[in-house]
Amino acid sequence: MTKIKLPAVHPGEILREEYLKPLKLSPLKLARMLGVPRTRIERVATEKTSITPDTALRLAKVFNTTPRFWLNMQASYDLATTETDVSGIEAMA
Repeated sequence: MTKIKLPAVHPGEILREEYLKPLKLSPLKLARMLGVPRTRIERVATEKTSITPDTALRLAKVFNTTPRFWLNMQASYDLATTETDVSGIEAMA
């Protein structure tokens, strides 16, 4: 059986496609709701920066999720994108 490896999904894509677009929220409006700079949300939504614990706590409160939801997505993305960087390392016998 062949494993199909799906591309890593950045939490910013989830934020943008599952929250901002359906709710017709701009990054500016969400940033105001969260009490953070507009650029923080813009950078996450455009997949240029990671979800921090502080951002995860704020997103969880506004969207009625959990901080772990956001941080687990970030950790999964980070692991998936880092796997290729360490693929050449040999395990000790």
